[in-house]
Amino acid sequence: MLRKILSFSGFTLLSRLTGFLRDVMMAAVMGAGPLMDAFAIAFKLPNHFRAIFGEGAFNSAFVPAYSHVRAQGGEAAARSFADRLFTGMLLVQLIVLALALVFMGQLVSLLAPGFTDDPAQFAFTVTLTRITFPYLLFMTLVTLVTGELNASDRYAAGAFAPVLLNLAMIGGLALAFLFPTSAHAVAWAVTVSGALQLALVMADAKRAGLFPRLRRFVWDSQMSRFFRTLGPAIIGSAGVQIAMFADTIIATLLPAGAVSSIYFADRIYQLPIGIIGIAVGTVIMTEMSRRLAAGDEAGAHRAQNRAMALTLVAAAPFACAFLVIPTLIMEALFARGAFTAANAAAAGQVLAAYAVGLPAIVLIRSAVSSFYGRRDTMTPLIASLSAVAVNVVLKILLTSHFGAPGLAMATSVGAWVNLGLLVLLASRRGWMGADSYFIKTVFCVALATLALAVAAWALEPHAARVAELAPRWRKETHLGLLGAAGAVIYAGALLMALRLSGVRFRGLR
Repeated sequence: MLRKILSFSGFTLLSRLTGFLRDVMMAAVMGAGPLMDAFAIAFKLPNHFRAIFGEGAFNSAFVPAYSHVRAQGGEAAARSFADRLFTGMLLVQLIVLALALVFMGQLVSLLAPGFTDDPAQFAFTVTLTRITFPYLLFMTLVTLVTGELNASDRYAAGAFAPVLLNLAMIGGLALAFLFPTSAHAVAWAVTVSGALQLALVMADAKRAGLFPRLRRFVWDSQMSRFFRTLGPAIIGSAGVQIAMFADTIIATLLPAGAVSSIYFADRIYQLPIGIIGIAVGTVIMTEMSRRLAAGDEAGAHRAQNRAMALTLVAAAPFACAFLVIPTLIMEALFARGAFTAANAAAAGQVLAAYAVGLPAIVLIRSAVSSFYGRRDTMTPLIASLSAVAVNVVLKILLTSHFGAPGLAMATSVGAWVNLGLLVLLASRRGWMGADSYFIKTVFCVALATLALAVAAWALEPHAARVAELAPRWRKETHLGLLGAAGAVIYAGALLMALRLSGVRFRGLR
């Protein structure tokens, strides 16, 4: 399992690194003003719907269902099941795209009501969103094909596909002089990247003998069971997206630049979520579905405990850094060109608020596997909607006092509520239980993270003085020195604590 996680994480890391380069270029070219705000909305709208109808809900229902059909009826039955779904999803997405293009003005006014007071900004945002919206169609199909590949232990193509989005957007920025604005250039690049990602996973599916074919959609017991599972999963994913919609809606009512602050902080915050949380969650979903289908309950529990322990080991230093040095991170990564030091400080405050919920966010994907692996999507739905209710209420209460950081803090609290409910409900049913490896690892991670926080606080002024000696790239040098020292201190403290507690790292595998 560790090998699969590392393979997925490696490609995800490449995706995040190219995404970072993309965001650096976007910050330098577009800054954090109206141009970037408009593109952020245009990019978020198809992504919100993709998360609702695509990877979030679809994978959680498809991977266990596909594994079950293959275990019961063999490869031919699984292929027929996947092909019929591919045909149905293609038809649904074509209808959604047609309706969205016609009613785009109404969609944007719902998502960005603050822009309606500025007709030029509103019209610009609608134009960009019409350009980016076909991305949803491509990515829904990518999600389906990737789910089938994942169920067959093929992770590379699906994990590499987002790299094409970043490369296309970098190319769009480089060719921005050919477009009316740089925002137009990256909007077109988003849609082109969707076609490229679909071509990539389809090529891998063809090599694996899984190339999707158009088949007449037949409603049978397998399809009925799948859609009964998918329905609650869609509502559950929609619950999370409702909170994100609320972030965007409220941010457009704040002063100019709030949407951009959330966007750039979220890009850094998503780095550990993608590399760790989604990577581990994707692999553990397949692993638990396979083990549970075979009746191996003990093996499923053991795999989940190891996955969640490994998740905390990898995510804790990110959360610590985002809390202790958020402004330095944003200055070193983005403060150049049109992106000012004031923009970096504002985004840093948002990043620190997001950091509070990072451990919960990365663990949720592994926690829901207790339910999705047993084809129970209703319980995660209840947990998700309960967390969203808390989240949205807190957004309304906190934003009036704290602005964009208040939105991020509400998201963090909602994540902890969601995780807590999942763990409580799964434990009551005997579907989840912390073993000694997990408990000891949590204790060791807490000690190592405390050592890291103290070291970062103590070393920060010394690193700043050394960085001042550099002729250029002082902020980058400052962050690099702290990062290198922190990595050594965290790794050393963690290994020592694990050794003293009797936990062997290879046991986490």
